[in-house]
Amino acid sequence: MKKNNQIHFEISERKILLRVIDVFLVLLAFSALDLFFAFDYFEIRLENFYWTIVLALYLNIIGTIFEMYHLPTASNRFQITRSVLLTVSVTTLLYLLTPIFTPILPSNRLQILLFYFTMLFTLLAWRYFYIAYLASNRFIKRVIFVGNSDNVKKAVLEITAIDKHYKVKGCILTNTTSTSDIDIFSIDDLERIVKEKSISEIVLVQDVNYVLDVKTYNKLFDLLEKGVIIRKYEEVFEQTTNSLPLHLSSDQLQKFFPFSRSNQNKFYQFYSRTFDIVFSVLGIGVFVILLPVVFVLNLISNKGPLFYKQERVGKNGKLFEIIKFRTMIPNAEQNGAVYATQKDKRITPFGKLLRNSRIDEIPQFINVLKGQMALIGPRPERPVFVKQIAEKNPIYQTRHVIKPGLTGWAQVNASYGENLDDSLIKLRYDLYYIKHRSLFLDVNIIIKTLSTILFFRGQ
Repeated sequence: MKKNNQIHFEISERKILLRVIDVFLVLLAFSALDLFFAFDYFEIRLENFYWTIVLALYLNIIGTIFEMYHLPTASNRFQITRSVLLTVSVTTLLYLLTPIFTPILPSNRLQILLFYFTMLFTLLAWRYFYIAYLASNRFIKRVIFVGNSDNVKKAVLEITAIDKHYKVKGCILTNTTSTSDIDIFSIDDLERIVKEKSISEIVLVQDVNYVLDVKTYNKLFDLLEKGVIIRKYEEVFEQTTNSLPLHLSSDQLQKFFPFSRSNQNKFYQFYSRTFDIVFSVLGIGVFVILLPVVFVLNLISNKGPLFYKQERVGKNGKLFEIIKFRTMIPNAEQNGAVYATQKDKRITPFGKLLRNSRIDEIPQFINVLKGQMALIGPRPERPVFVKQIAEKNPIYQTRHVIKPGLTGWAQVNASYGENLDDSLIKLRYDLYYIKHRSLFLDVNIIIKTLSTILFFRGQ
């Protein structure tokens, strides 16, 4: 078979590519600066190579906080300019202020400016090149879907709305019904279409009890042996969105959703609880510092109680009282429980500031210290809403196999939850976290949470 000349990078590979090239080009620029100019503040040498490692770590961590590796941001010239500027500024400041791990401050302060602007212009030039020549066309993936027409149509609409680089070039139907707006091919033409259209992947969209017929199976197996990637749609969706699909039936989802090994990992449970205690003590310290300021501003702007307590559902369905700074007018739910919205008239002006900055959540460190919540997990929901959502989708109760969290994967990925449908979208991310929870994912959530706070996207 003729090999596919099109190169495609998965979403995770694109992020790795950005991180690696960012560091490589910055180090290359500093090497050139040292070669052609009298720049000796940062030199790449074996005896002090830890300077280079520290710079790479700072650049990657701070770049993550300021969304340099968030692909929609990386593809937008204005947003990436802002992100690069913030990242380089904070990285330079942090690098200069940690001389134990980095070079001592140079006597010639011009070297600091050279360090800053070299890193800034290098990253901007590379990222503009990425937007102009890579992001727009290099990452296109050409695929063919195989499955029932109704399922294929839903899957195509769903995946192409999520990833603009995902180009569905046609489908092979396992029933006789036609699917509009998508080219239909016969299974006999599959190998020819894969060659002609440079197909890099075949996606199977199957019903629960559907089994591929022998002819289709053999055709797909032949292509698999020739190097064509064949995956189930559920796997494609999970990898692309970092969430689990909910359009599946309960039986199908349960097969697809093995619980994370971390739920039985004693070491993970130990360090997770240790982190909870350490961060909650630090958080309560911040709470004590902010309390007088919030108290005074609450007297002026909110005119009512400072704190707000509300019953929530915790691990294994156990109820507890969550503690927050009050952000709404008194008696906001005198007509019954309703979802809060982004432009909710019940939220006071000062309350909006508290919500956007997430300061209203700080008292919940008390819940974390008491063991009712964790630092990271699904956000605890009210019993009345849990009942409503579980009636619509019983799998919602799965959230309660772990402790609810102060922040979580859904909070840093999904939009503001204003109704039942939004809650089900967030459920996708909560289930993904429960399935994949690990130290790496927890650190990722903490970094993304910092980004959410810095850009005032509190939910």
